[in-house]
Amino acid sequence: MSSGTGDQGGPEAGAPSLLAVCTAALGVVYGDIGTSPLYALKECFAPEYGVAPTSANVLGVLSLIFWSLNFVVSFKYLTYIMRADNRGEGGIMALLALLHPRRPGITRGRLLLGLGLFGAALLYGDGVITPAISVLGAVEGIGVAAPGLPAWVIPLVSALVLVALFLFQRFGTARVGAVFGRVMITWFLAIAALGVHGILQHPRVLAALNPWYALSFLFRDGTRGFLVLGAVVLVVTGGEALYADMGHFGRRPIRLAWFGVVLPALVLNYFGQGGLLVANPAAASNPFYALVPGWALYPMVALATTAAVVASQALISGVFSLTRQAVQLGYSPRVTIRHTSITEIGQIYLPEVNRLLAIACVVLVLTFQSSGNLASAYGIAVTGTMAITTLLFCVVARDLWRWPWLKVGALGTLFLAVDLAFLVANADKVAKGGWFPLVVALGVFALMTTWKRGRHIVSDILRENALPVELFLQDIARKHPHRVPGTAVFMTSDPAGVPVVLLHHLKHNKVLHETVILMSVEGVEIPYVAAEDRYESDTLGEGVHRVVARYGFMETPDVPKLLRHLEVTTGLRTRPQETSFYLGRETLLPTGNSRLSSWRKKLFIVMARNAQPATVYFRLPANRVLELGAQIQF
Repeated sequence: MSSGTGDQGGPEAGAPSLLAVCTAALGVVYGDIGTSPLYALKECFAPEYGVAPTSANVLGVLSLIFWSLNFVVSFKYLTYIMRADNRGEGGIMALLALLHPRRPGITRGRLLLGLGLFGAALLYGDGVITPAISVLGAVEGIGVAAPGLPAWVIPLVSALVLVALFLFQRFGTARVGAVFGRVMITWFLAIAALGVHGILQHPRVLAALNPWYALSFLFRDGTRGFLVLGAVVLVVTGGEALYADMGHFGRRPIRLAWFGVVLPALVLNYFGQGGLLVANPAAASNPFYALVPGWALYPMVALATTAAVVASQALISGVFSLTRQAVQLGYSPRVTIRHTSITEIGQIYLPEVNRLLAIACVVLVLTFQSSGNLASAYGIAVTGTMAITTLLFCVVARDLWRWPWLKVGALGTLFLAVDLAFLVANADKVAKGGWFPLVVALGVFALMTTWKRGRHIVSDILRENALPVELFLQDIARKHPHRVPGTAVFMTSDPAGVPVVLLHHLKHNKVLHETVILMSVEGVEIPYVAAEDRYESDTLGEGVHRVVARYGFMETPDVPKLLRHLEVTTGLRTRPQETSFYLGRETLLPTGNSRLSSWRKKLFIVMARNAQPATVYFRLPANRVLELGAQIQF
């Protein structure tokens, strides 16, 4: 047996300065949370809550916002959650992969798996809502500058901006990635300056730094005060992005960008909006744009829209990355993955996912028509994911890090108390739009679990029909089939037996190539596979070799590239013009067995038919591929 290198595991090495990484983090990580001032405080004083913008209420809401930002982002995510990384990668799928090999007990393991998958599914709902609400919140400034405009103008302009954004995805973000950071620096400086202007109108709002104002507001207003938490949560909607993007930038740049730029700018702007509300309660309809001088309204709308596009881009890229992880971990059928940069490993474009996101975002904008209406749908997805992340983090802390029960219980109770408070406060919004991310999450959850279970059943059937290697080699040695020059690579999901496609080839064509490679590509539950662990190669005899290649959930398989390394390191002849690739194409025939329910069988068949061809996914040369069909009853 030999093992060797494929392409280098992990992101490509580079040494950008800390300042450059922090700037890039501003553009990718903080776009979502950075554009929350466009709509968050406005929603806290929306008519549905019945909280008037009096001085006492404004101070109470500002105190809730300040301490929510610091508790959820500064304390929970930056101090604790980001410790739970899977070889540097963060996010709920990475956390799930971290737990998967170690979870004891079938029932407990299934519960954790189900929670993790549902949390990941909720992120798809977040990925649809964030572009829509961010762009709507920015474009609504046009209504402040020109109040006489027809009501349909703002949703139409927002839809056009989103269409342009999604059309742009095919070109990738490699050329404008650095611009994103500069845009967000300009944005944070601008909202900080506006905030200072508002604070000067009523400096007493700085008293809201005292947490007593938050507590007194909750006690004084009772149910109404508690329900306002459903709007306050909008200020921390980017918390999961900090964790998910950890692998791209690392903990230190993300923390420095937060404490050095983002947190001060957000606090200044929220307090500036609060100062304006105390001085002018009528500004509650849109306090963000009410802060902007008349001469700067249109430039601010342009800057806000650009910042919203940046925030949307970050979420779209996050959904692309999440989908690739799901494919590699076996929870999604193969999709088209196009790399848009030769230097940045994380920049990918998924056409099918992009189209679905574009349609969903445009439909949302045209249906809900305002950021206020969409805010009702937003909180459910965010708070649900936050609570699930907390539960999985506690399991990691106890099972992997062996933290004492007292420490895990204390932290978990504290985190969950806040998460569940936000979640319950949003519960009444389900009928007002909160059903949307739940429907999206349930749909994605059904797709992921159906695909995982269906592929497991199909793999079991193929394994049962496969021939043991020893018997196959004995048969070859006894019958001496005609051997033709060249190399044949048989792609198989089972690294143990002889694939059915090889048996069919030998049965019908009566020949074998001089060199036969049984190639298995496995997805493993780590982000990147180290170079020395990329593949294992065994010589089985009779010119037959077995190769098992491993790719992490942040990588995309490249079989031809791997074969070039094999030729160099093992001497196997894998020259492109002398190598043929054999794939099996399964025709699935549902039967009456109970291994999978009827509707899930039909869903699995539809997913299988629409999966990206293995030729494209494994980057095989189309003119060197042969497919042999087989019918499978399952």
